Amino acid sequence: MKKLSAILVDDMPTALEMLQNDLTQFHPEIEIIGTAKSVVEASKTLRKQQPDILFLDIMLGDGTGFDVLEIHPNLSSKIIFVTASDEYAIKAFKFAAIDYVLKPYSNEDLTNAINKAKNQIKPDKEQLTVLQQSISKPNQRPKKISLNTSDKIMVVNLDDIVRCQSDNNYTEFFMNDGQKILVGKTLKHFADMLKEYDFLRVHQSHLINIQFIKEFIKSDGGYLVLKNKTTVPVSVRKKNEVISVLEKM
Repeated sequence: MKKLSAILVDDMPTALEMLQNDLTQFHPEIEIIGTAKSVVEASKTLRKQQPDILFLDIMLGDGTGFDVLEIHPNLSSKIIFVTASDEYAIKAFKFAAIDYVLKPYSNEDLTNAINKAKNQIKPDKEQLTVLQQSISKPNQRPKKISLNTSDKIMVVNLDDIVRCQSDNNYTEFFMNDGQKILVGKTLKHFADMLKEYDFLRVHQSHLINIQFIKEFIKSDGGYLVLKNKTTVPVSVRKKNEVISVLEKM
């Protein structure tokens, strides 16, 4: 079995020790070649050697994991982000479409993260920017979201998404410029993620950016006319919710 080198960065000594022990005990294919408890320490360690996998905590005593990545923009390591159980951090990772391990984690979580890292494409600068902005300003409406398609990751403005439509276990995004983007996650995933940000699930198969609603036609079962002249059905149980939202606009 080919050994994979790893450097672990966490400012909590107990968390760092626990990760070391878990990797040593359950993942003999990983060789720990260094540890660090701060941005400065991590930067010094990474100048000497670059690991196959970098386990990187987000919040460090003298900065953040993003500072480490900015100091080493050409880092070739696969990155496994490790974060505390924080609803804002989890939301930020989902918006950026970047994998993470949530403390406290199980060995199954750790194994899944390592397996993903082996096949991982390093997050690009735009994805990291989405993640950084979402974490640094948790109470603000995110401006962008990363969409992971079959062949690339696209970062788009939330305000450019007109609607989303379910396609079995996929979701198709319809953009304001006419572009369509197919993403390998369910509509429920995005409905839960976007419900606080002016997106409304009006039907089992449809999620709408309410800023693009032109009018609600109550006849013929009920449907929405959007500003791009497309129409979207409204389910019976969603009619009152749609009317309530439109009355507040």
